[in-house]
Amino acid sequence: MTGVPASAAGGSSPAGAAGRASAVGSSKAGGPKAGGSKATGSKAAGGSMTGGAEGGVPGGTKPARGGKIAAAAVNQASVWNVANLLTMLRLVLVPAFVALMLADGGYDPAWRSLAWAAFAIAMITDLFDGHLARAYNLVTDFGKIADPIADKAIMGAALICLSALGDLPWWVTGIILGRELGITLLRFIVIRYGVIPASRGGKLKTLTQGVAVGMYILALTGWLATLRWWVMAAAVILTVVTGLDYVRQAIVLRRQGIAERKAALEETEA
Repeated sequence: MTGVPASAAGGSSPAGAAGRASAVGSSKAGGPKAGGSKATGSKAAGGSMTGGAEGGVPGGTKPARGGKIAAAAVNQASVWNVANLLTMLRLVLVPAFVALMLADGGYDPAWRSLAWAAFAIAMITDLFDGHLARAYNLVTDFGKIADPIADKAIMGAALICLSALGDLPWWVTGIILGRELGITLLRFIVIRYGVIPASRGGKLKTLTQGVAVGMYILALTGWLATLRWWVMAAAVILTVVTGLDYVRQAIVLRRQGIAERKAALEETEA
């Protein structure tokens, strides 16, 4: 009895039991079966238990992907935002403007004043919807397509109505609409090389066109009628000059794009 060690006697002593418990615990914690990487390494590295929840380790892959998915869902669900609603309002105002402009033969001052009000609302909303979309991250695919369409629709309707009524020469309407459609087509042609940004001259052109067309919509007489002629002349000049500048930018952008593609191809082949 006294000559038999406790370990050989089946570990009935407290020391033997504690030793076995310690050995079993260590094997479970760091042994190959339990896998230390499974108990502590993977969860700590993945950040799902200690790194992400308790340790606050930034840059976890799952939260980043979740944030991107959430942001995409917000952008996809934001079609009915205030910027797009203003764009839709401009589209609705186009037929309303034409009806008011041509009411009672198109020469009644009261109807022309209402038509001017519809045109003014459309032009003012044009200034705000783009700013709101950029400032509050409300840019959507619908807005990118509908906004330029609404701009050109209201301006084209006003110019065509004025020329049809004999208030504005057709060549003025042809220059302005031809420039707008041509630049839009040019943007699509060179979009593979980059985007032509809106210039200050282009913004000034838009403002001058809006003021000039608005003055022609109203039944003005006297010196105001003379003034609107000069404002329209300035709008036509800005239309031509900025149009030529856009053509220059498109040519430069295309050349740069071709050169960059050629350099990238040569680097790949090398």
